[in-house]
Amino acid sequence: MASLDQSLKRMGLNYVDIFYSHRPNPQTPIEETMGALVDIVRQGKALYVGISNYTDEQTRAALAVLNENKIHCLIHQPRYSMLDRWSEPKLLPLLKEQGVGCIAFSPLEQGVLTNKYLKGIPADSRAAKSSGHLQTHWITEEVLMKVKKLNEIAQGRGQSLAQMAIAWLLKDERVTSVLVGASSVTQLEDNLDALKNTGFSTEELEIIESILSLKLV
Repeated sequence: MASLDQSLKRMGLNYVDIFYSHRPNPQTPIEETMGALVDIVRQGKALYVGISNYTDEQTRAALAVLNENKIHCLIHQPRYSMLDRWSEPKLLPLLKEQGVGCIAFSPLEQGVLTNKYLKGIPADSRAAKSSGHLQTHWITEEVLMKVKKLNEIAQGRGQSLAQMAIAWLLKDERVTSVLVGASSVTQLEDNLDALKNTGFSTEELEIIESILSLKLV
């Protein structure tokens, strides 16, 4: 709450549209964290609240507290991409059931789902750096194989791999939007062009699913 007060002061605002609990604190009861969000809305410092990086169990617990206090959780921001689908079995159905939106972050897996790694790991890429979330050991031969095959599907759709990866997320009615990080206007425009084709045929979806389930023997 103190952090929000400081942010409002810096921005010269009385309130924000939405305030997130960006990740659960294992040392703090969810009831306490959600209670703070409830107070923030009741004090008029935020119109809506959201959560991010909460598991399905943590999300259910958080929503129970908010609903009890008649505060609607507007949005959940999970990590979600073609290569990271942990949210599909339980979280997405829960969000639909509770009427909570979903904004996927890291939809391109920090560049892995782009044309950057089609020929290996470039020296100037994130994966080549000694620090950061994306490390060389994560980009395995299996991952590269999937990326190359997915790129072939994207080319057949008249899209870049990045555009198809974004469109694949947006095809799901439970996904409200995706968060994209662009280092240039050109890159941003390329990502936005994903909106020109968000439809997938049954055959395309089946092929994509088969690619994503591939394992090297």
